[in-house]
Amino acid sequence: MRKRTISRTFFCALSALSLLHAQQTPPAASPLPSLPAPRPGFSFPQNQTLTYSVDWRVFSAGTAVIHFEAVGDREKLTANADTIGAINLLFHASDQFQSNFDRARGCTYEFDKQTVEGRRKVNSTLRMEYAQFKSILDEKNLVAGQAKHVESAIPGCMTDLLTGVFYASSQPLEVGHNFAMPVVDAMHNVSVTMKVEGREVIKTPLGTFKTIRVQPTADAGVVKNRGNIWIWYTDDDRHLPVQMRARLFWGTITFRLTGIENK
Repeated sequence: MRKRTISRTFFCALSALSLLHAQQTPPAASPLPSLPAPRPGFSFPQNQTLTYSVDWRVFSAGTAVIHFEAVGDREKLTANADTIGAINLLFHASDQFQSNFDRARGCTYEFDKQTVEGRRKVNSTLRMEYAQFKSILDEKNLVAGQAKHVESAIPGCMTDLLTGVFYASSQPLEVGHNFAMPVVDAMHNVSVTMKVEGREVIKTPLGTFKTIRVQPTADAGVVKNRGNIWIWYTDDDRHLPVQMRARLFWGTITFRLTGIENK
């Protein structure tokens, strides 16, 4: 159904790597790469809020707000995405995400999702128990009253779908030098390659930025014939994602940075 597709792509574009999960990716058959450590001197924001406008084709589709907060040696990443305008009348979506990860190594410890998409309401919590090399998913469908509990093996330190987009900022991002990250979501362990393609000047409602364009891809062509994703990071030490784009056969959804608050 086109309405459900719009809603799911809205969610996918927020955590751009999650399009890999949306295509029902099977567990990777080959060994997953190790999560690369943050580059020397890099630090995740202590307190920062990023606001994005979301466009579908020529329509304003929604807004997304991302908040970073340092909690001891952990980083708490919170995201809220809501449809607006005509898209909201067509199919209402309001999704919330929370990720808790290690600031020094990037290992995700918990990834929560609360999704409201039309009549569909689902809450889920994915926890990583690294000492036991397993992930634990608890999911509840609030409409149907159904619950699911699943445990699955993980090889070691993993990042999640939301964190992965922003964790890439901790890497050097040198044109022509790609890197891979192990990503987990809903019991799927996936190797995601971040292809650092080139430099580009991007205009957003917040201004004009010199950027580095990165394309996330998965082994075995997960998004082949389905669409493409690009993320534009500022070409400076921050590597701030100022634009994200998911291009599918029925249209394109683009996130553009509209606000930054350091508090």
